[in-house]
Amino acid sequence: MMTVSEVRVRYAETDQMGVAYHANYLVWCEVGRTELIRELGVPYAEMERDGIRLAVADAHLRFHASARYDDVLRIETTVAAVRSRLVEFHYELLRVAAPGVVTGERLATARTSLVSLGVDGRPVVLPQRYRDLLEGALRSAD
Repeated sequence: MMTVSEVRVRYAETDQMGVAYHANYLVWCEVGRTELIRELGVPYAEMERDGIRLAVADAHLRFHASARYDDVLRIETTVAAVRSRLVEFHYELLRVAAPGVVTGERLATARTSLVSLGVDGRPVVLPQRYRDLLEGALRSAD
């Protein structure tokens, strides 16, 4: 399963040259990740109400081109791995020329590994309900 999200680069997310600041790419990955989880039928807020938090334990970004002020970005997100306490997501960020029309220009690729934490902040086994949903998304991506 792949989800697609779109965001527009805001002025506040750029430097004086109109280039998007590198840390914003992680924020855009979060947009993609939370939308994927929502599309699985479980808003992240519901997971938190169930006492589960997913905390980023590792993040890797590879920049291919610069996003600029007012660009529309397409964020393609997939589940890459599911383990008892860890979920890995992959992302591809692309420039959009017009609504729904991707230029094909890859701006960045990324991956994040998130660990499942309980309300006390300690790692816990991801409840089976959530593992099943995430593993289903992983299988449908194959």
